[in-house]
Amino acid sequence: MATRDDEPEGGFEPRIGRSVSLDHAAQLLGVSRRTIYNRIREGRLQTIRTIGGSQRVLLDSVTADGRESESAQPAAATFLPRRTAC
Repeated sequence: MATRDDEPEGGFEPRIGRSVSLDHAAQLLGVSRRTIYNRIREGRLQTIRTIGGSQRVLLDSVTADGRESESAQPAAATFLPRRTAC
């Protein structure tokens, strides 16, 4: 059976260079590592497991989440001074 050179063997497509560590994802998004875990659980970030069992965040989901977070940021709150009783 002949295969083309651009076809992945056995249906496996390596994603080298398309994922980042959880710490790097946190740094890119400007959030804590705990927030990264929360966003993974919520489905906002997709991950893969390496052969060694480590979890890595897909870069496409990091950029999508970053764009989503920027558009969802509320405007700066305005605080009015508290009135005192006369």
